Amino acid sequence: MTRALPSDRRELLPGRRALSAQRAVSPPGDKSASERAAGNRGAAETLRVGKDLWIPLAEITLRTSRSSGPGGQHANVTASRVEASFDVLASRSLNEPQRALLLERAGPRVVAVAQDERSQARNRQLALERLGERLARALTPPKRRLPTRPTQASRERRLAEKRRSAERKRDRRLPEA
Repeated sequence: MTRALPSDRRELLPGRRALSAQRAVSPPGDKSASERAAGNRGAAETLRVGKDLWIPLAEITLRTSRSSGPGGQHANVTASRVEASFDVLASRSLNEPQRALLLERAGPRVVAVAQDERSQARNRQLALERLGERLARALTPPKRRLPTRPTQASRERRLAEKRRSAERKRDRRLPEA
């Protein structure tokens, strides 16, 4: 025996209100949830890269798509994969030496992808962290190599190898008549 389902599924959940009804109830002068959250964020609207560089999230492009791999039915309906990309040339938060170093070591566009978690919010956080790490790594100047002298043992090993090689080549020669 089949049961007829109501046309509106929200009727099945007596404790919940419809989302559209919740929006309609808010007074006209009331801020939306996104406006309230944006007002409280402050430092959360920037990405910290290193000690003295902060990049506004407005300069970072976030794209979402469906994640690859296993996940059952959830993976087919959720855009949980997040790709964060940073345009080095268009950034206003970088000074010229930083921009030149980033262009040389990372290219004109730095991209980080996260699809590790089921949650899009967590993947967004991971992608931003990875982007910050890549930018920090690219902005860190490479350590200069300090010239060192070879040790006595390494000199002896090198000379012993040269003697063995010379002896091997000498044995290949034709015998003198």
